[in-house]
Amino acid sequence: MRMMMKARITMMKNMVMMVKPRVGRVLLATCAGSFFILILYFQNSARAEYLLGKTGFPVKPWRTPLQTLFEGDQWDHAAVGTMLQTRRSFLDKACRSYTRKRRVLSPEDLRHLLVDDRHNLLYCYVPKVACTNWKRMLMVLTGDGHYRDPLAIPAHEAHAPGKLRSLSEYSKAEINYRLRKYRKFIFVRDPFERLVSAYRNKFTRSYNTAFHKRYGTKIVQRHRANPRPEALENGSDVSFEEFVYYLVDPRTQREEPFNEHWERAHALCHPCLIHYDVVGKYESLAQDSRYVLKIAGAEGEVEFPASSKSTRTTESMAAKFFKNISPFYQKKLYNLYRMDFLLFNYSTPTYLKFR
Repeated sequence: MRMMMKARITMMKNMVMMVKPRVGRVLLATCAGSFFILILYFQNSARAEYLLGKTGFPVKPWRTPLQTLFEGDQWDHAAVGTMLQTRRSFLDKACRSYTRKRRVLSPEDLRHLLVDDRHNLLYCYVPKVACTNWKRMLMVLTGDGHYRDPLAIPAHEAHAPGKLRSLSEYSKAEINYRLRKYRKFIFVRDPFERLVSAYRNKFTRSYNTAFHKRYGTKIVQRHRANPRPEALENGSDVSFEEFVYYLVDPRTQREEPFNEHWERAHALCHPCLIHYDVVGKYESLAQDSRYVLKIAGAEGEVEFPASSKSTRTTESMAAKFFKNISPFYQKKLYNLYRMDFLLFNYSTPTYLKFR
C-alpha cells in the first residue's frame, strides 16, 4: 500500500513540473497578444484623430506618448508641406489668370521684405497678419543671442527702424542673389477681417493719436456732414462707415499711396513677381509658422508665440462691422480688395449683401 502511495505522489509531482512551463508559456503568449492589440488600438486612434482634423473641426488632435513614439512628426510635416504646395500652385495659376503686365521690381517694392542672413530667409510682412510676432521671431533668429524670448520684446521695439534689415537696403547684386537663393515666405489673411482689424487698432484706440491726426482729421473733413470743431481737430472718433468712404474715394489714392495697414497684401509683397516658397495664412498660423521654422533649420531655436484669437471670432467681428455698410459701398470696397481675395483663395464673405 505504501509503495502505491509513493508512486502516486511521484506521478503527481511530475505532472506539476510539466504544467508549470505550459502555464508560463500561456501567460507569455497572453501578454504578447495584449501588447500587440494595444499597439493596434493606439495606431487606429491616431488615424481617427487625423481624419477628424481633416474634416475642418477647430480642434487640435491629442497625441499620446505612444503615438509620438511610433509616428514622430515626419508625417504631419509632410501633410502640411503638401497643403502649402497646393496653395502655392493655386497662387501661380491665379497670377497667370488675373495679371498680364510684367515689370521689374524696384528697391521701393522690396521695403517689406525682411532679411535673415543667418538662416537664408526673406519674410514679407503684411500688417495685421501677426507681423509683430514674426518681427520678434526674426529679431531672435538674427540677434546672436541678444534676444531669446520673442514675447519679451516690446511691440514698439519690434517695429522700430533699424532692428531688422530690409531687402531694399542691399545692393542690386545682393538683392538678386537673395531672391534666387533664400527661402521666401509671406503670411496673408482674409482681406476684410484684416481691414476691420486695422480700423479697430488705428481709429478706436485712444493711444493712436498720430493716426487720428494724420488720417482721422482728413476723413472727418471729407466724409462727415457738419463735423464738430473738436472732431476736425482731433479726428479721434472716425466711424467704420467713414473709413470705408475714405478708402473707396478716388481722391485718396490719387493723393498718396495707402498706408501699409490697409494697403492690399499683393501691393505690399508682389506675389506674382516674387516666388514665395511658403504662403502662410492667419487661419493656420501656428502650423504654417512651425513649417517655416522647420525648413529654415530653426525649429529648435525658437517657438512661434501661441495666439488666443480664433478665426471664428474675427469673422463674426467683420460681419458686425459690415452690417451697416450699404451693398453699394460693400461692392466698391470688394472691388478694391478683389485681387487679394482672388490670389490667396479667399471666398467672398457670406455676410456681404451684394452677393
